[in-house]
Amino acid sequence: MKIIEVLRSLEASGLAAWIKGSLYAFPLIESVHVIGLTMVFGTIAILDLRLLGIASVRRPFAALASEIMTWTWAAFALAASTGVLMFITNPVAYYQNLQFRLKMSLLLLAGINVLIFNVTAGRSIRRWNTDRAAPLSGKLVGVFSLLLWIGVIFLGRWVGFTKTTDLTPDIDILRELERF
Repeated sequence: MKIIEVLRSLEASGLAAWIKGSLYAFPLIESVHVIGLTMVFGTIAILDLRLLGIASVRRPFAALASEIMTWTWAAFALAASTGVLMFITNPVAYYQNLQFRLKMSLLLLAGINVLIFNVTAGRSIRRWNTDRAAPLSGKLVGVFSLLLWIGVIFLGRWVGFTKTTDLTPDIDILRELERF
């Protein structure tokens, strides 16, 4: 099945039609999405600032991470599920939107950044757990994480404020999608 067919079938789904046809569904979903993203960024920022030795420096990193990560993952699940609900209302247009694609790319890079932490500073937490800051690799991961999540928020708001006419699918892009 081609990408364009999948996207069109998502948009033709009953759920997408209900969201588009409801006066309150999309704004409510978007509001919950923003709340979820706020929680994701807030909890991640706490950990990143701890890695940098700026905040929560009296608490062991492992204990702080253990307490916060449950909230981070719950908030991420909330933000991702509401993001999917918004996406299905106009998937062809969102798929071709540069800011949307960049946002998704930054989310992927944020995930890769977590993996990098796990194979670098994350493997030696016992050695620096109670130190004021993480080793250089942990600090770099913290800085990149903050920058990536700020970029996700910036691009997400940009997508959110893109005029509807700007999200109208471009016929040339549709032809490109149909080739896949």
